[in-house]
This record gives sequence, C-alpha cells and structure tokens, in this order.
Amino acid sequence: MADWNAQIIDEFRAHDGKVGGQFEGAPLLLLHSFGAKSGTERVHPVMYQAVEGGYAVFASKGGAPENPAWFHNLLAHPDTSVEIGSETKPVRARVAGDEERTRIWEEQKLRYPGFAEYESKTNRQIPVVVLEPR
Repeated sequence: MADWNAQIIDEFRAHDGKVGGQFEGAPLLLLHSFGAKSGTERVHPVMYQAVEGGYAVFASKGGAPENPAWFHNLLAHPDTSVEIGSETKPVRARVAGDEERTRIWEEQKLRYPGFAEYESKTNRQIPVVVLEPR
C-alpha cells in the first residue's frame, strides 16, 4: 500500500494534481497528517468534495471495519495542510456533525457510487472530515 500511495503522490506532484488510473478525473488532494503518537508527518492521497468553507474528505478505508490511521492522526493533530493542484494550503480538520455529515456524505455517494459500496461493507458510520482554511 505504501508503494501504491507513493506512486500516486509522485504522479500528483509531477502533474499539478492530476493522476491517471482509478483516480483519473476525480478530485484528489494530498492530505498531510502527523502521527497521533509519533508526530511523524505522513501524506495520504484522498478524494475530496469541495464544500462551503473548505474541503470534505471521507474516512472510508474501502469499507474496512476500522477508520484509517489518518483519521486518528487528524483527531490528535487537527492543524495540518493539504496539497490541491500545485498549491499547499494550511487547514484545520474537524469531524462533521450529523446533519452536515449526512448532506455531504449523500452527495459523495451520488457523485461516486463506490462510496456507497464502502458503506455497505462496514458496520461503522464512515466519518466525514471537513478541512477548513486557517
């Protein structure tokens, strides 16, 4: 998985945020996070949805029973940054509340039905994280 992510990150950076393969044409950003315990910076390619006041990302982990590590890292260290296109932007992460989450999540499933598939694979509610400029 680390090699796969590294290839996407390299392609993203080499082509101003554009990648091919399964993410071709999809809104993709590079999410920076800091290890909850280690403090080590990590970078994660994730799909996003532009929302009022920022960007929403989805802790789907392909429908796995647990949240991705980056979600726990953002809870511990919400001040971070994202790369969108060729720009790096400082953001603060927060988990969307119920009403906001439902609105954003339902829109994401309409735009990208794979997210509905992820939801059907797990018993957990997939968190929606809003990244607001700081």
